[in-house]
Amino acid sequence: MSEPKKKGLWKGLMRRLSTAQGSGSGRLEKDPPPPRRVSDADAPPRRRKPERHDAPSSRRRPRRPDPRDSKGKGREQPNGHKYEPAPLSEWPPSGVSSEEELTLGHAMELISRGVPAHKGHKRPIAHASDHYYGLYTTTAGNHGDDNDAANQHNAMTQLTTLKIQGSGPPNYPWETLEQPSLAFGYGARPGTITLNHWASSFSAIPPLIGLRDPGVAPRDVDLEQIFDRLKQLEGGLEDDNEEFLYRLYKRFLRDPDKVFSPHKTMERQITDLVMCLSSPDWIDFSNPKNQVATKFIYDTSAENQEKYHKFFYQLLLSLELELRINSRLHTDWAKERLIAQIPPRIQWNLALARRWRDFVRVEDYGETAEQIKLRFKLKKRQVKMLKRFAQMMKWPNLTETLEELKARDVEGALITVSSHAMAFFSGLVLPGPTFPFLIMNSLIDIDPDKATDNLALLTHLHPHCGFQYRNSYTYWSSSCIVGKVLAPTCLEAAGWVGPARPSQDLGRSQIARIRSRKPRQHVLTPEDVTSMSDRSDPLGPPAKVFPVSDYALLTPDVDDYIDTVRIEQVNLKAANDKPDSGPKIFDASIQFAIDGVSWPLHLSFDVSFINAWPCSDGPHPLFFDYEYTTRKADEVINILDWGKPSSKKRSPVSSPVGGSKPAKPIVEDEDEDEDEEKVLVIEAFGISDNEVLARAWCSHWGLSAVVADVGKTCMACAIREAYAATLTVVILVEDLPEDAD
Repeated sequence: MSEPKKKGLWKGLMRRLSTAQGSGSGRLEKDPPPPRRVSDADAPPRRRKPERHDAPSSRRRPRRPDPRDSKGKGREQPNGHKYEPAPLSEWPPSGVSSEEELTLGHAMELISRGVPAHKGHKRPIAHASDHYYGLYTTTAGNHGDDNDAANQHNAMTQLTTLKIQGSGPPNYPWETLEQPSLAFGYGARPGTITLNHWASSFSAIPPLIGLRDPGVAPRDVDLEQIFDRLKQLEGGLEDDNEEFLYRLYKRFLRDPDKVFSPHKTMERQITDLVMCLSSPDWIDFSNPKNQVATKFIYDTSAENQEKYHKFFYQLLLSLELELRINSRLHTDWAKERLIAQIPPRIQWNLALARRWRDFVRVEDYGETAEQIKLRFKLKKRQVKMLKRFAQMMKWPNLTETLEELKARDVEGALITVSSHAMAFFSGLVLPGPTFPFLIMNSLIDIDPDKATDNLALLTHLHPHCGFQYRNSYTYWSSSCIVGKVLAPTCLEAAGWVGPARPSQDLGRSQIARIRSRKPRQHVLTPEDVTSMSDRSDPLGPPAKVFPVSDYALLTPDVDDYIDTVRIEQVNLKAANDKPDSGPKIFDASIQFAIDGVSWPLHLSFDVSFINAWPCSDGPHPLFFDYEYTTRKADEVINILDWGKPSSKKRSPVSSPVGGSKPAKPIVEDEDEDEDEEKVLVIEAFGISDNEVLARAWCSHWGLSAVVADVGKTCMACAIREAYAATLTVVILVEDLPEDAD
């Protein structure tokens, strides 16, 4: 087929889909640039306007933008002047006077080299009005391969995400089916998320749009016919054989124009498959309740025959559609444009078909479910992953559990343990929040200890949860505030934080759902996201020259740390709310011993901790208009309502237990007019309990924070990232080599 004809074909198909979907603009952005890793995304070119500089007060960093004006100028690139990179140890650097005014090129070499440049993106959503949008960030400029996201292999999170089109990892966060994208979601530090995940959580996502049914109906077929076709499609689609393609109608679909205009073209077949799969009679995999897909096929009894049959018929039609969309006859451009037009509900069907095509093969089949035999290509890898996960979590019943795992693997009985184990070992895992619960429930179900019967109600439908096992350890989901706060003392893997300290308020083996409120801070707006590159510029606002005196080098003393903070206990108080179903609900708090005095902090707000992007060639100078104040970890308990006008209060955060302690002022000799964007930098070096205290204080007051390891991210870059994210708290930590043990 010629290229012009192909383009016309796809345009016609997209018109049909747009018409069938009813209202919605269907507006798309222009074609994206060539694929590139998110850490390599281009920082915007920016040209500075000449501006007279008389005194520091004449140059101010842009504040949060007025929604009426979100445009910003660019800055030009270095002019080729060679500069040997070397970390700064003082400011001004040797050979530069404090009275000197730097040119743009020289300023970029001294100040901007190796600084992460954060860029925000507001992208439209197909089939939706302008009231809906996706928010994302990309970062460049740090000269390294490291970023703020966890390594998916090490974090065991590969199956939480799926690129909508093409193979391999996604290059940008908007390329994945699940949103916010979990390929760029988990932070590299335990209990953290990425800057992109933070921005994406404020996206405006529309409700699912239903399609008008044009009358394309499936034929009545038996299970043997379905699996015969599934087996046949393992060899791929004979996309150059028109007769092969038209068998879709002879066997599975009713062609509404069979007599006068049979649907033999791939364009018409794709449209008919989309319409057929849009029927409300099929399983809606976009619904979280249905996203453990194997629950529909785990039971092979006669009573479940109808669900079993429907699942595989839907899978077959989805696979037929997926293979046609990805036909080798179509260009990548055409595929991307078409995928953007596929309704979200159908895209979840395609995701299931992709998992099946990648990981499952049909070995034998017959007329009934008991005769179906499948081969799971991923099982060997998944067995190793579960073993490693159990060892990392220091599973209390580790020896017996691993013996049971080995025995069941030899017998070929792992798939029959439970529907969650079937999903985990087969790889039939839909992207999104289900995977952490699939792996943990697989471990619990394989553990022969009868005590695990009390842990059978773990579900992704109640993600803010954790559990205690054998009074030994507690384990918390990565989305639970208790896990986020205790994470510095634990490991994080596969969406779980543990092993954490036990709680006297839970039974020997018991699940706990944690109640928490939304953070009270400023909501990230689209204007905040699209202007973040200007508000976090290391050089400050546009200028003709850049006075050296406008910048300062921040070098925190990591050897001067507090060693008088200890976690005493985690308290879980039963909430008054009675759950409609599922485990009991609790309010959480952590009690700390500080200088021998007990201080409780309530984990009232479900805040987030953003892992700071690494910088290179640091430390970097900070422009004077990025306002901040520093405090030691043990001083935060005397700070109330940070970032609000009421922050001038000077009373303690909570009443101490077993003694009294005078409150310290939040800021000595503070100006009368306090900047609401001023960043509180908490020095939580030394011991991990200091970081837990800082995180607990953030949850107590409802303040999300940037967490920066000063060995990877300098203090100035961490403060600028807080400004980029519109956050007012930075927690500085230092990972030591022995922390890995």
